[in-house]
Amino acid sequence: MLLANWPPWPKSWRSQWPNASFREPRTLKVKPQLTLSLSKRCALLESRFSGTESDLMMFWFIVSAVLLLFALRLRYPYFIADAKYMRRIAISIYRTTKYLKSKPFYTLVDRFLDSVQKNPHRAFIRYQDETYSYAQSDKRSNKIARSLLKHADLHEGDTVALLIGNEPMFLWMWLALAKIGCSAALLNHNIRSKSLVHCFSCCGATVLIAGAELQDSVEEVLPDLRELGISVYILTDHVTAEGMESLTDKIAQASDEPIPADLRANITFSSPAVYIYTSGTTGLPKAAVIAQRRLWAMSVFPSVCGLKSDDVVYICLPLYHSAGFALGFGGAIERGATVVVKSKFSSSQFWDDCRKYNVTVIQYIGETMRYLCNTPKRVSDQVHNVRMAIGNGIRPEVWRTFISRFGNVDIKEFYGSTEGTLGFLNYAGKTGAVGRKIYPYALVKFDQEQEEPVRNAEGFCIEVVKGETGLLVVKITQKAQFGGYARDPKQTEKKKLYNVFEKGDVYFNSGDLFRTDHENFIYFQDRVGDTFRWKGENVSTNEVSDILTMATSIEEANVYGVTVQGYEGRTGMATITLKKDHQFEPDAIFSHVTTYLPSYARPRFIRIQDCLAVTCTFKQLKGKLVEEGFNPAVITDPLFVLHETVKSYRPLTRDTYQSILDGHFRL
Repeated sequence: MLLANWPPWPKSWRSQWPNASFREPRTLKVKPQLTLSLSKRCALLESRFSGTESDLMMFWFIVSAVLLLFALRLRYPYFIADAKYMRRIAISIYRTTKYLKSKPFYTLVDRFLDSVQKNPHRAFIRYQDETYSYAQSDKRSNKIARSLLKHADLHEGDTVALLIGNEPMFLWMWLALAKIGCSAALLNHNIRSKSLVHCFSCCGATVLIAGAELQDSVEEVLPDLRELGISVYILTDHVTAEGMESLTDKIAQASDEPIPADLRANITFSSPAVYIYTSGTTGLPKAAVIAQRRLWAMSVFPSVCGLKSDDVVYICLPLYHSAGFALGFGGAIERGATVVVKSKFSSSQFWDDCRKYNVTVIQYIGETMRYLCNTPKRVSDQVHNVRMAIGNGIRPEVWRTFISRFGNVDIKEFYGSTEGTLGFLNYAGKTGAVGRKIYPYALVKFDQEQEEPVRNAEGFCIEVVKGETGLLVVKITQKAQFGGYARDPKQTEKKKLYNVFEKGDVYFNSGDLFRTDHENFIYFQDRVGDTFRWKGENVSTNEVSDILTMATSIEEANVYGVTVQGYEGRTGMATITLKKDHQFEPDAIFSHVTTYLPSYARPRFIRIQDCLAVTCTFKQLKGKLVEEGFNPAVITDPLFVLHETVKSYRPLTRDTYQSILDGHFRL
C-alpha cells in the first residue's frame, strides 16, 4: 500500500474567504494502481479549471454532490429507489390531473383513440394466432357500438352486463360501450343461479351480453332475467331459445365508421366506468363502483411500476377482475402498449407463450408464481424477454425460487383492493414486502375473536407499534374517496369506521392485517372477517354457508379458511351439524357443492359436530376451529376431504393427511 494525499484546498478559496476554517484532508491509504490515476486526474482537472474560478467552484460542487450521494446511499440504502418512485408518482399525478381537468372530460377510451391516430398499425391485441392492431380494434368496437345502438336501444348512462371469457371480444365490447357513454358490469363467468341473478340487482344493468359457450348458464336463470326486464344477447349468429337474441350477426352487418364523441359528452370523472364484483362479508358478490377517476388511477399504476409503450403485457388473469382489466388492459391503453390475452392461466404453456409473443411484462397472483415454480425444470427456463412481473400475493420463498430459476425479473409486488382507497407498491424489491410507507395510513389493534378494532377508554382506536400486526385503515377524504358498492348502502357503510382517532373522522376499513418493519416496509399478514383467499379468489364464508345449508342433510354450517403446507392463502373448511335423523351423504354433498359453487369456493374439508359454538350474541366462533385445522390426530370429530377423482367426500385418515402435507394429494 502507498500513502497519497488528497489535493490541498485551492489557494484562491483561502484568499477569498480568509476567516473560513479549512480543515486539511486526511491522509488516505490507497492501492498503488489507483494513486497515479487519482493524482493525474486531479492534476489534470486542476489545470483545466485554473483559468476560471467559477469552473473550479463547479468542479468541487460536483465532487461534493457525488460524495453526498454515496453518503446518503450508505445511510439510507433505499434513497435512490425512493427518489425514482417519487419521480414516477409525480409524473403519473401530472398526467392524471391533466386528464381529469380537460374539457370535455378525457376518458380512457379517448386515450385509446389517440393511440389509434398515432400508431394505427401497432399491435394492440394478440390472441392465439391472431393479431389485431389499434386501428382494427377501433373499427371492430365501432361495429359493436353501432349494432348496440340500433338493436339494444342503449343510451348514455346505461349499464350493460358482460358475461364473456378472456378473449378479444371482451375488450372490444368494453371499448364499444365506453364510446357510447355506457358503463359495463363485469360478471364472473364462473358464477351460477342465485349469484348470477343477484349481480343484476347490484348494478342496475338492463342488458346482458354473454359468450356463446355460456348460453347454458344464462338459460338457467332466463325466467328471472325476463322478470327483471333484462334484454339478453348471445354472441352467436343464431339463437333458438325464446327470450334471447343473437348479436354476432348484427355486428357483422354494422358500419365501422367512427362513433361521434357527443354520444358520451356528459361523462365526467365521477361517472361510473365499470362495476367490478368482489366477495366480502355478505354472502353474495358486491358490485364495487369504479368511477372514471378511479379507473384512471388504476390504469396509470402500471406506468408507475415502469410499464412503457413498447412493452408486451401478458394477461392470463380473468378480465372480470381489476388486475386483468384495469391494470393489464387499462394500463396498456394508458401507455399505448400491446396485450396478449390468454383464455386462462396455464403453467405448462406460460413460458412458451412468453417466447412466442415476445412478452416483456407479466401479471401474477401468488398462486400462479408458485405453479410456475412447481413445473418441471427446463433448459429454456431463462430463455425469454420478460423484464417485469406485476402482481400480489407472492410468498418470500416463492419469490426467491422464481428469481433463481427464471432469471432476474423485476418483481413489482403490490397491495390494493378493487374498492379500496389506498394501495402499496414494493418498488424497492424487498422480498416479502408489499410496499413502503409513503402515504398516510394507520394500523390499529384488532380483536380477531370479536372481529372489530380494539378501542381505548375514550372510544378511539389504538395504533400498533412497529412489528405488531394491525388492521389497515385509511382516512376517507375528498382526494381519497370511497365509491362504495352499487345499490348496497348497508354493505358500503360496513366498510367505514367512525371516530377512529378523533370525533367525526371516517376511515375505510380494508379488512386486511399488516405489520411494518424498522425500515417502514409493509408486510401483508392475513384477511379478517368472513373472507379468505384461495386460488387467487376471495371466498365469502357466508355465501358458502348458505349454499351448504341448502343441502338436504345439513342443518348448520360454519365456514372458514385453514392454512395448508405448500399452498398460498387458505383453503375452505366447513364444520357442520346434521339434521335430525339424517346421515352425512358424501356423494350427494359433493354433487351439491360442485353444482352451486365455483371450484375455488368449495370446502376441501368437512368436519361434523353435534352443535356449533357461538358467542353470547350468537355469532359463530371460528378462532378455535381455525387453530385446530384439519389434523385427524388432533380432531376426534369425523373429518372428510373433497376427492375430485372419485367425485365424492372421503374420510380424512392420517395417511391421507400426510399425503396432503407431502404434496401427493392435490387440493
